[in-house]
Amino acid sequence: MSKNIVVFAAHPDDEALGCSGTLSRHVDDGDNVFIVFMADGETSRHTNKVELSDRKDSAYRSCEIIGCHKPEFIDYPDNRMDTIEFLDVVKKVEHYINKYKPLIVYTHYQNDLNIDHQITYRATMTACRPQPSFCVKEIYSFEVLSSTEWSLESVFNPKKFVDISNTLSRKLDALDEYASEMRSFPHTRSKDAVLALAKLRGSSVGVKSAEAFQIERFLS
Repeated sequence: MSKNIVVFAAHPDDEALGCSGTLSRHVDDGDNVFIVFMADGETSRHTNKVELSDRKDSAYRSCEIIGCHKPEFIDYPDNRMDTIEFLDVVKKVEHYINKYKPLIVYTHYQNDLNIDHQITYRATMTACRPQPSFCVKEIYSFEVLSSTEWSLESVFNPKKFVDISNTLSRKLDALDEYASEMRSFPHTRSKDAVLALAKLRGSSVGVKSAEAFQIERFLS
C-alpha cells in the first residue's frame, strides 16, 4: 500500500542535497512524496524577482526528476526565519500535515549551522508532537552539505541508512537543476563532495551509495 511522505525543507536545493535518493526510492515503491519549502533561498542576497522565479523553476524540475508531486512554497525570507513568530511557522507546518496526512516526515538536522534549517526542524517537531491517533509515525532528519558538517553543536550521528545505489543518478540530476547553488571542489557543496558522502555512508553499511538519517521518531 502506498504511503504519503512529506519533506519540510528550508530552501529549494536542500531536498536534493539531503534526501533526493531516498525520495526517489519512495516514488519507485509507489509512495506519494510531497515537498514543502519554508524559505525562498534567495532574498538574503538582495536578489530580484527573476532570480526568485528561477529558483522556484529549479525546484519544480528537481521534483519532476525525483518523481514527487508539485512542491509547495511558503516563501519566508531567506536566512530570516528567526524574524517570524514561531507559532506562525508551526501553524504553517501543521497545515501541510493536515493536508497530506503523512505517515513519514523528513526534515533538517536540529543542529545545522543554518538558522532556517534549525527553525524548520523545531517547527516540524512541534507540529508533529505525538498526539493520540496522529498520522505521523516516523520522522527522520537528513544532512545537508555546507550546513550539517559546519555545525558548532553536536555531530550528526545517523542510525538509519538508505541504499541509493540505484537512485544516485537521479540525485545528481536533481542537483544539476540547482547549478547556481553548487560550488567547485573542495567546497563541501560540490558534486564531488556529494559523491564522496554517498560513498562514505554506503561503505559504512556495505553498499555502494547511501543517504543517512537521524531517527527522530519511529512508532511501529
